[in-house]
Amino acid sequence: MKKSHFQKELTIPSSQRLNDVNNTKKDVLKIQSWLMLFELVKPNSGTLTGIDGDFGPATEKAVVNFQKANGIKQDGVVDAAVFNLLCKPLQKAFETVPTGNGLRQRILSAAKLHIENFPLELIIKKQSNSGPWVRSYMNGSEGEDFLWCMGFVQTIIDQAASSLGKDFETLMPSTFSCDDVGNTGLKKKLLTRFTKVRQNPSLVKPGDIFLIQKSSTDWIHTGIIVSVGDGVFETIEGNTNNDGSSNGNRACKRVRNFMKSKLDVFSIEPLV
Repeated sequence: MKKSHFQKELTIPSSQRLNDVNNTKKDVLKIQSWLMLFELVKPNSGTLTGIDGDFGPATEKAVVNFQKANGIKQDGVVDAAVFNLLCKPLQKAFETVPTGNGLRQRILSAAKLHIENFPLELIIKKQSNSGPWVRSYMNGSEGEDFLWCMGFVQTIIDQAASSLGKDFETLMPSTFSCDDVGNTGLKKKLLTRFTKVRQNPSLVKPGDIFLIQKSSTDWIHTGIIVSVGDGVFETIEGNTNNDGSSNGNRACKRVRNFMKSKLDVFSIEPLV
């Protein structure tokens, strides 16, 4: 994969423990982030704690609770084995090889792998769009300004294409911008406008990318099309939420009405 930052999220160089002089703030922040993510996915685990880079008594107790929940030694120390358990969801999402015949099926497989492992953003240092999932999709960047829907989409396409020995950058530039991909689609004649989509939905295939149009050259959100039905797309998309926001806090599967929403579609056919 070209989008390989996720590898940096899967390790810490040394064990971290209560008030140890050898603790590093960066690694403690990673630990605390995963402890919070664990509680968000598995409520009542008792691992929710602050994300401040300080491995104090609260973090130690959260680690003990995590160890208890996983049936391992409860010493409050995060060594390589414990950290591997903490970040196992991300490892599964990124390192499991997508399955299926051809690129389109593998895109859907990769997208499902990700949502099955609950990608969520966190608020760190009062900045939304933060945390290990966001950094993995956004090549290490995070923070309020880093909307990650396109980073999510391109990660999925990269993962699927790489499994077949293909380069997703032959289809589109590596970018976090919906506008870059939309304009590339216009130049390459790969973008079908929402009016044509409504007239002829058969032009759209699973694995293609939807772009929510704000104006003819301005798009505000994107995602992977999983299936095309009677007036609707089933989608998998990042940086959204239950009401379909373009700046939500998770990746999930949704249903969108393309007869009411302005959903332009970027075809991945040249990469197939």
